[in-house]
Amino acid sequence: MLTAGDAKKKKKKKKKPKKKKAEQSDPPRVGLSKIFTNGIFPEGEIQPYKDDNSWRTTSEEKRYLEKMSMEDPELAYQNIRRAAEVHRQVRHYARKYIRPGMSMTEIAEYIENGTRALVEENGLECGVGFPTGLSLNNCAAHFSPNAGDTTILRSGDVLKVDFGVHVKGRILDSAFTLTWEPTYDKLVEGVKAATDTGEAGIDVRLGELAGYIQETMESYEVEVNGKILPVKPIENLSGHSIGLYQIHGGKSVLLVKNEDHTKMEEGDYFAIETFGSTGRGRVVESGDCSHYAKIINAPRAPIR
Repeated sequence: MLTAGDAKKKKKKKKKPKKKKAEQSDPPRVGLSKIFTNGIFPEGEIQPYKDDNSWRTTSEEKRYLEKMSMEDPELAYQNIRRAAEVHRQVRHYARKYIRPGMSMTEIAEYIENGTRALVEENGLECGVGFPTGLSLNNCAAHFSPNAGDTTILRSGDVLKVDFGVHVKGRILDSAFTLTWEPTYDKLVEGVKAATDTGEAGIDVRLGELAGYIQETMESYEVEVNGKILPVKPIENLSGHSIGLYQIHGGKSVLLVKNEDHTKMEEGDYFAIETFGSTGRGRVVESGDCSHYAKIINAPRAPIR
């Protein structure tokens, strides 16, 4: 039996402090496995089937075909969602970090170092999806600063930032545009609207989809130095399907209406990439090469 004095002497057990949930640092360097400890990553925007395609929601056969088109649906979705969350977080911090006066090399290193840290780069298992594109003004795409590049970002520039993340070969390919004065706000708005238009689904024909993208983009115009300029889609650039460990999977989503009757199908992954211009709406190749890729299923060539 305890006396009142003994009870006072009895020590109270200290509560263990709750384990603090890991948070992202600035610059981003905390790997996602430390934040999403259960391995379940956030879902993005899910678009329901609608109109003539709504029957797919209730068709057991179509749901089965869609499932079988994946190597393992749950694993595939978690891999692409992990890559998407890495991209989302790196993009969030990059938007705050990138400012006029920086070199292209500084910007590329910031993005790629953040990507490697968050995805917890591991050889071919996961890492950077492709070289970071930092294309300025009349350069539409596929420029990365090579060693020794001295290009500096200026306040009047239009910068297209295009970077990728991959997890077990599932490549997340996404881009955004930055400006620091209002002149080209309508250009950015028009391109974003065209991208939203291009987010279609199974059974849509790619040539028809290109027409919708073109119609959306051409509904915008930009005033530059008192002159009204129409926004034109760049006719010889396109979005594309993405294969496993293959950034260009074989299908193209052009930005002007055409006769391509190829359809989006079960299991397809697409990067809907829209390019708008206040110029002639066509690109030519120029400058040094900064992007390269291994040819998938290239034929064997004898060394000697």
